[in-house]
Amino acid sequence: MASSRAPARRAGPPAPLNSQPQPTISMEEWEAKAPLGELETRSIAAIKLASEYIPFPAKASQSTRTFSDEAGPSSRPGTPLAPQLQRRALSTAAGGSSSRPGTPLAGAQARSTHALHPKAPIQTPQQFYDWFAVVDRSVAHSQEAHFRAHVAGVAEHLAACDSLLEKIEIVEREVDAMLEGWRGVEEGGKSLKDACEKLLEERDGLLELTEEIDARLEYFQELEHATRMLNHPGESLVLQTDFLYMVERVDICIDYLKAHRHFREAEIYLFRYQQCMTRAMTLIKMYFVGSLRALSVDVSKRLSEKDVSPTAQMHLLYTRFKSVSTQLLPLLSELERRARTHPQELSALLEECHTAYFSARKSLLVGRITEEIKGLDPTRTELVELTRAGCSYLKQLCTDEFELYRNFFSSGEEQLYQYLENLCDHLYDDLRPRILHEPRLTALCEVCTVLQALMVLDVSSVHDDDDDDGSESPQSRTRDTETLSLDLDAPKTGGFGGRLHISHLLQMVLQDAQTRLFFKAQSVIQSDIRYYVPKPEDLAYPDILVAAEKPASSTEIREKESVSERFRLPSIEKQDTWYPALRKTVWVLSQLHDFVKPAIFEDIAQEAISLCRQALVAAADIMRVKAPLDAQLFLVRHLLLLKEITQNLDLAQRDGEASGSGGGRSVGDAVGMTDTLASMLSRTTSLLPDALFASLGMPRADESIREAKHGVDHELRGACEAVINLCTEFITQPLHDWAASPASSSTANNAPTKSKPAAREIAAAFERACTTELRGHAGRLRLYLEDARTVTARVLLEHVRERIGDAYEVFWQAVDVGREDVMSIPVARKLLVDVCT
Repeated sequence: MASSRAPARRAGPPAPLNSQPQPTISMEEWEAKAPLGELETRSIAAIKLASEYIPFPAKASQSTRTFSDEAGPSSRPGTPLAPQLQRRALSTAAGGSSSRPGTPLAGAQARSTHALHPKAPIQTPQQFYDWFAVVDRSVAHSQEAHFRAHVAGVAEHLAACDSLLEKIEIVEREVDAMLEGWRGVEEGGKSLKDACEKLLEERDGLLELTEEIDARLEYFQELEHATRMLNHPGESLVLQTDFLYMVERVDICIDYLKAHRHFREAEIYLFRYQQCMTRAMTLIKMYFVGSLRALSVDVSKRLSEKDVSPTAQMHLLYTRFKSVSTQLLPLLSELERRARTHPQELSALLEECHTAYFSARKSLLVGRITEEIKGLDPTRTELVELTRAGCSYLKQLCTDEFELYRNFFSSGEEQLYQYLENLCDHLYDDLRPRILHEPRLTALCEVCTVLQALMVLDVSSVHDDDDDDGSESPQSRTRDTETLSLDLDAPKTGGFGGRLHISHLLQMVLQDAQTRLFFKAQSVIQSDIRYYVPKPEDLAYPDILVAAEKPASSTEIREKESVSERFRLPSIEKQDTWYPALRKTVWVLSQLHDFVKPAIFEDIAQEAISLCRQALVAAADIMRVKAPLDAQLFLVRHLLLLKEITQNLDLAQRDGEASGSGGGRSVGDAVGMTDTLASMLSRTTSLLPDALFASLGMPRADESIREAKHGVDHELRGACEAVINLCTEFITQPLHDWAASPASSSTANNAPTKSKPAAREIAAAFERACTTELRGHAGRLRLYLEDARTVTARVLLEHVRERIGDAYEVFWQAVDVGREDVMSIPVARKLLVDVCT
């Protein structure tokens, strides 16, 4: 099989069809043409020996050994050599295993020893030829034996290679099968891994689902525990630790089921849980009401005994209740918290607790409050003293009740204040009629002072709790008063504050007092200001001013200082020289300034100032009949005082500036209006109405005057113009008349100037009028406008001096002849300065 496959592997490309066959060369010709030397022969022999036994690969060693054992030693003859080597080879072949025939032997021995010997004697030539042919073929065959051996070796190698290839192919198929198996195992392992991971995920999902179901079932399973506990109640059930824990769990379950109403039977369980919560809170309410009722009965019995000291009463009314509150506070806190969370179901229970508490406290306190009020004797005690004592007692009582209530509850502030107001009504029922029928304005102001003092102390205590250092500045006190007045109408919120706001309890009484104060002030304004009829001694100016130069008594000084502190007027110490309507206006406004709301005070202040201005104008009209200049100076003096009052009240922005400036104006600020007037008057030589008061912010003459201070500005402007005219008219009129007359200028015909009054006489009359009458007017002007208003007097005199000087300058320029005999302009102006200084 190997021999048949060998030529196929060794075959080369086919020979061309038209190629000539190569000539064949015999071995003898090859040897003859290519003789070999000894060295070449040895080399060939060595190559032959080395190539005859080529080792097979290690993988084919077994098959090689088997084949070698079967074939035996090689019988391939060597290459023909020289005659000596040829004979040696023949002799070796004859004695070895060579197939080359040796020398023919004689007889039967030769026939038996060699196959080429003829089996029968050769008798004929043909037999010889046949035998010779056999011998010849044998010789030829023996000569080609080594080639055949080589071919056999090559074939053997080819067979070994084929065997190796087959084994390689088998190994490859095995390796491919192993790879396929490995891939199958890999894919199977991956699928198994994925399946295992999926199973693990499913297991984790099931475990998580189981845990979630268990967690959700807890909200449903809690119902059994809560129902079992509530079905076996006892008097001490609410005091057990598990009770509040059960309530907390039920509340959590209610919130959870409200958020997950889509769960199956969630509505049913939610309804049952709400029933459990209501039952639990009802047990708390019943326990609280029962404990409170038992305590109230015991305290009432002890209070009804004789000779119970005030200390014992305080112990029974407050200490006993506080000791019980330590046990009830946790339960009531739970009820309040649940009522805020579930107002529709539980707010009624909390209100019942509040009602029971207030009823118990009221039954214990009403009799004691009535006795205390009777001890104050409301019918005979002075109104201010009754207000101070009664409100102080109620403030302490309400504070104690407030603190006691906080030991039980943390909500229900509105109900608490209603309860405290009911307690205060026992005093208010006696106090309100006295306030509403009180005819004295000062008494009403003192009542408001007492009430506001209690409120301010309450507000200040709140601020002291907020301040670590406890310091209080004037700004903070002003802020407290303003906060008090602004917060009286503020509604009480639902949150529970940390302190009792006594202002809410005193608010009604303060409002009654303020209302009565307001109407009484209006009555005083109408009677003593609007319809005031002046007496002759009220208009005795300037005698009143001259008499006021003597020092005032200490009592009058203190009264004036009290008004000065409110309005900060620089001339307040001489208010005896004021017109009575102005004094009454200042007094009424000083009484109302701190006791009514800013908006109400602004309205009544504008009304009072407007009526006072009208009263001053009417008084000046009466005085003008006898003394026009005194009437105008009286009006200027009092209008300046009234304007300063208006400026210091600051009706439009009193609240904002009070908090921003920290407490009002100083004395220097009070003069600011007068300084402005002075600077305005000094900027103009003619007292034109619009230019005169435009810088003061006063309205023009053609504008409607709607507010009281604008009316004061309008009247003050006219009064100043009238004063300047009265002081200058009697001096400047002759000068203007002489300068305007035709005789004062030269005519075309050079007419003599003797017909007109002599300029010297006019100048002399001018000098006499300045030194006498003008000096007297200047002194009177200073008398009316003394103190801080001296600045205004000086400014008015400067304008008087300027107007007279301008008139004299016109006169002097009109003089054509004899100027040297007339007083010059600088001399005239210096004279005016000396007179007006």
